[in-house]
This record gives sequence, structure tokens and C-alpha cells, in this order.
Amino acid sequence: VQLVESGGGLVQAGDSLRLSCAASGSTFSISAMGWYRQAPGKQRELVAAITSGGGITNYADSVKGRFTISRDSAKNTMYLQMNSLKPEDTAVYYCKAQGATMGTAWGQGTQVTVSV
Repeated sequence: VQLVESGGGLVQAGDSLRLSCAASGSTFSISAMGWYRQAPGKQRELVAAITSGGGITNYADSVKGRFTISRDSAKNTMYLQMNSLKPEDTAVYYCKAQGATMGTAWGQGTQVTVSV
């Protein structure tokens, strides 16, 4: 499975962005996907996750109520709608996919920068 993120950019605090993660290859083997982020000098952390059918989602406390994860299986694409962005949301955002037979795959990351 190959993953390609897009949609990052430079925005002001309070603005919104939507990230996309397009999957290709053996996408049928994906059981769950997620968004992670890594700020300079910090460890990579889970932002949100979603099961293959989209029925179960999970969010980091820091983004609950502001971010929404979704998945369009027909397009093999996962999204992260980010509203009310804060400077502390600044990070490189990575897409991750996992499955029993495919193991784990990561995208190359997309930069999100939120200015005050």
C-alpha cells in the first residue's frame, strides 16, 4: 500500500484546513487508518484514527471537537477536516494505514503551519 498526503499549508489561527490521504496498491488489506503529527523536537503522536468501514473513530484529546476524520472507501481516500486551528497544531502530519497482511504503511507527510 502506498499513501500520499496533501492539503497542508500555512494558515492563521482559527482557520480551517482539510488534509487528504490517497491510498493505492492493495487497499483491500487495510483494516484501519490514522493521522499522526510530529512537531519539531517532539515525538510523533496520534491525532485521529478510523476503522476500514469508518464505523469507529478515535481522537486525541487535544483535537476533539475541532478535527474530524473520515474515509471514502470508493476513492480509497482518508480525510482530516481541521477547524479552529491553533498554533500548537503546527506539525508535519502523516497518514498511516495498517492491516494484518500488509503490516504498516506511512505517507511522506504534509506540513501544517498555523500562525498567531
